Amino acid sequence: QVHFVESGGGLVQPGGSLRLSCGASGSILRSYNVAWYRQAPGKQRELVAVISSGGRLNYAGSVKGRFTISRDNAKNTVYLQMNSLKPEDTAVYYCNSETQGLFNWGQGTQVTVSS
Repeated sequence: QVHFVESGGGLVQPGGSLRLSCGASGSILRSYNVAWYRQAPGKQRELVAVISSGGRLNYAGSVKGRFTISRDNAKNTVYLQMNSLKPEDTAVYYCNSETQGLFNWGQGTQVTVSS
């Protein structure tokens, strides 16, 4: 069963912006902390940003001040607004529960930051 569907990735220049979308069920958004993760080639998957069911936000230090996670309950969607993108942000981005192992990983969406 597909629980999370990522979209919105693409190729952008350094300093550019991109907005990712994560479609999820209403029950998931209501009951779980939803997180964005990313994984670059040859590197382990890392947590990027978290939004709780109550709307509390948390960010990795590497993206704090540049990325914003948000939620639209009416659309059953979690967003990741990425500004001031850097080449080191290049990775496949995934959304899932902050607690890993509860839901399957989706295909993710590729973000490439390059000139």
